[in-house]
Amino acid sequence: MSPDQKVIPAEAYGVKVMSMAMLSDDDSPAILRGPMVTKYLQMFVRQVEWGALDVLLLDLPPGTGDIQLTLAQAFPLTGAVVVSTPQDVSLKIARRGLRMMEQVNVPIIGVIENMSGFTCPDCGTVTHIFHQGGGEAIAQELGIEFLGKVPLDPMVVDCGDEGRPLVRHAPDSSAAQAYRTIVSTLAGTGGDVAGIATPFAWTVADGVGKPSPAPIAEGGPPDRLAALDHADGALLLRWADGTDQRLSERDLRLDCQCAQCRDEMSGKRLLNPDTVPLDIRLTRVWSVGNYALGMAFSDGHDTGIYTFKALHALAGTELEDV
Repeated sequence: MSPDQKVIPAEAYGVKVMSMAMLSDDDSPAILRGPMVTKYLQMFVRQVEWGALDVLLLDLPPGTGDIQLTLAQAFPLTGAVVVSTPQDVSLKIARRGLRMMEQVNVPIIGVIENMSGFTCPDCGTVTHIFHQGGGEAIAQELGIEFLGKVPLDPMVVDCGDEGRPLVRHAPDSSAAQAYRTIVSTLAGTGGDVAGIATPFAWTVADGVGKPSPAPIAEGGPPDRLAALDHADGALLLRWADGTDQRLSERDLRLDCQCAQCRDEMSGKRLLNPDTVPLDIRLTRVWSVGNYALGMAFSDGHDTGIYTFKALHALAGTELEDV
């Protein structure tokens, strides 16, 4: 542990690593429910002594479960890379993950096709064990960049087991060349997410934590916030495309979509408008990833997540009778 009680990651060849596998012995399974997974994920990012980093890569399991959602809500991700093998089943899972990241405003950097053909070391014949071209096809279909193909290569396994980087041990191998091509593309992406800086947590009454305004650009993304303010019983939003929006605090409280206020299956409102005071006030506003705001109100309610899409939809809506 470091002096400030943070976990010190393993390091080799200038790369720092932290993994669930480092927290237990080889014979102990990691049996974790959703809340524990969330706890460990936050710990790996916030409670590890990473120091100065060029980039932080998070290797996630496939799918669209608690881990992916927690990550997208807790941290302002600069981008996601979708990795898939070429066969149809894997591509379907990758497509779902990609769509989820789009819904939470995480930029999709591109697609990598893994296990893309095996080259015989004796004759040089390429055998496409898991079919071919699936990653490139899905990238073209969804209009995102195809970053490259990583072939099946026994040296990848050997170097991983021995703790040696393939790009140093066998720099001329096809897999090492593929890695370098992908990295050179990734090096020029990410880092420029439009809108106000996140994360933030703003206490409305005293202004502590209020985010600074971001520049407005012609043609800016309409789903990014450029500024937040509060005046005369309303939350004032300015979007990155220059659009302004004024939402009353009571309307925001009435539109809460949490499970206490809406039926999760039918969407029917459970909150009785008569129980919401006319003079209700916002007490705190905080960022939720790249795609939403969390809000707390003077009646003690603080479990609502307001997506940017939902906030846009509130323009001109009369919520009293919804």
